[in-house]
Amino acid sequence: MSPRPPSPAKDDFPWWLVLLAGIVLWLFYEIWANAVYSAVLQTLAKGIGITIGVTLVAYTGACLLGLGLAVAGLSRHLFLRQAARFYVEVVRGVPIIVLLLYVAFAAAPALVAAVNWLTGWFGIEPWRTRDFPLLARAVIALTIAYSAFLAEVFRAGLTSVDKGQIEAAQALGLNGWQRFRHIVFPQAFRMILPPLGNDFVAMVKDSSLVSVLGVTDVTQLGKVSAAGNFRYFETYNVVALIYLTMTITLSLILRRLEHRLRARSER
Repeated sequence: MSPRPPSPAKDDFPWWLVLLAGIVLWLFYEIWANAVYSAVLQTLAKGIGITIGVTLVAYTGACLLGLGLAVAGLSRHLFLRQAARFYVEVVRGVPIIVLLLYVAFAAAPALVAAVNWLTGWFGIEPWRTRDFPLLARAVIALTIAYSAFLAEVFRAGLTSVDKGQIEAAQALGLNGWQRFRHIVFPQAFRMILPPLGNDFVAMVKDSSLVSVLGVTDVTQLGKVSAAGNFRYFETYNVVALIYLTMTITLSLILRRLEHRLRARSER
């Protein structure tokens, strides 16, 4: 006789989460019991707000821009389709860190020069490049980078909706905006929620790239702290713990939300 297959419930038990929880609890204990860990955490905690703020603002902007690009890519107008495809292919072909440096040190000064040229006609005082905060440049760069990836996610979700439903809504007299709002987007959203969640978690991690511009997020404060106290092991343990706590928590919340939406759609 062939061996009995294991129970799916046992296979699905998240042993990886148990192991990870043990590591996290050990690190939290070290932070509580070890003065070095406690001091490092107090230093890095100042950058958590910057990390979360950069992630939320950049991801929100990327979603809006990505949705606009997806709609343009599905437009009946050739120019809009080609412009959206050009943007997506160019941005996706450039590494995020290169795009970050380009926006910060090439595009931002060019934008300041263009603004000064336009406002110069009205006698407005010129805007200096150093008045353009590095934090804002970093947010713009991450928004541009992720908008190209999210555009493809939105495009796949929008095209997954059955054309028969769209034609039926059109026959009922719904205009383009009403069809998009009531028919297309609600169904597409259930399809694209998992990849949107994955990209949001990835944005949390990629927000650490802003440290190359000197933005005082968790990673930058970790580098500065380790360079000052030479406690690299303890410092980067805490850095990893902070990012792990944020990403794992977000992953579990998004997975729970996905299960609820799936259960609601099956009723």
